[in-house]
Amino acid sequence: MHFMLCEGWHCQFLEADLKTPLPRRLNLRTADEIRGMIERVGSKMTTEERQAFEYAINTGRGSAWLSLTEEQYQKLRR
Repeated sequence: MHFMLCEGWHCQFLEADLKTPLPRRLNLRTADEIRGMIERVGSKMTTEERQAFEYAINTGRGSAWLSLTEEQYQKLRR
């Protein structure tokens, strides 16, 4: 997932090849909504990855690996 702050947080999801965008995009109001989404999908971050994620939030753009279930993945494909 890539995210960027621009009048809210715009989130785009990519296939495993990191090139092909999935059709579903999200517009979130706060960084806490991004944090919550990452916690819900079970993304396991090391301390260093968590620090890099927080740095990305503070700078207004970044990305995070998500561990999706098949059902979650199919929702993003619609």
